[in-house]
Amino acid sequence: MRQQVTPFTVGLTGGIGSGKSAAADHFARLGAAIVDSDAVSRELTGPSGAAVQAIASAFDATMIAADGALDRAAMRRTIFADPAARQRLEAILHPMIRARCDALDAQAREQGAPYVIHDIPLLVESGQGRGRFDRIVVVDCPEDVQIRRVMARSGLDAAEVRHIMAAQASRTQRLAAADTVLHNDSDLESLHRQIETLHREFLEAATKPAYSG
Repeated sequence: MRQQVTPFTVGLTGGIGSGKSAAADHFARLGAAIVDSDAVSRELTGPSGAAVQAIASAFDATMIAADGALDRAAMRRTIFADPAARQRLEAILHPMIRARCDALDAQAREQGAPYVIHDIPLLVESGQGRGRFDRIVVVDCPEDVQIRRVMARSGLDAAEVRHIMAAQASRTQRLAAADTVLHNDSDLESLHRQIETLHREFLEAATKPAYSG
């Protein structure tokens, strides 16, 4: 009998201020490979990024900053005012992000990662969870905690934070999509303990005995 490593993949998500990044950081410390879709998006829309020309063509040159990157503030104003603009942007970015994340996933496995976590803020909104991931993990906390955290780190006021939250999936929708919920309404030590338990479960699930022919 030999040990066969299976392509065990986890989708990690959570609303703004939930502590999703802190969770991803601790999974990484424990040895999981992290594919960060936000980082991929920034790469694609940065100076000379692969998505910049397509965005300029679909919108106009005012969406591109002087350094050749997407002007995020201008685009944010546009998509808040026009839902169709958000759909046009997503039609450009989502396939490119997915392809790059899949390539990073394959690279992590080649390098011996025991399992891969895809850190995706808009996992529920994109509808890509089922069929793509073996487990969906949601980092959750009460909405008032989210608001306080975002205000403390960003300087935004409560109304601005609520506006951002309104554009995301609701807490109820995220919890309905979850296979596992990480409760992050206490301290980091509590969050880390939950993650360490999950890490052991994922290691066991990712390595299964199989008989060789």
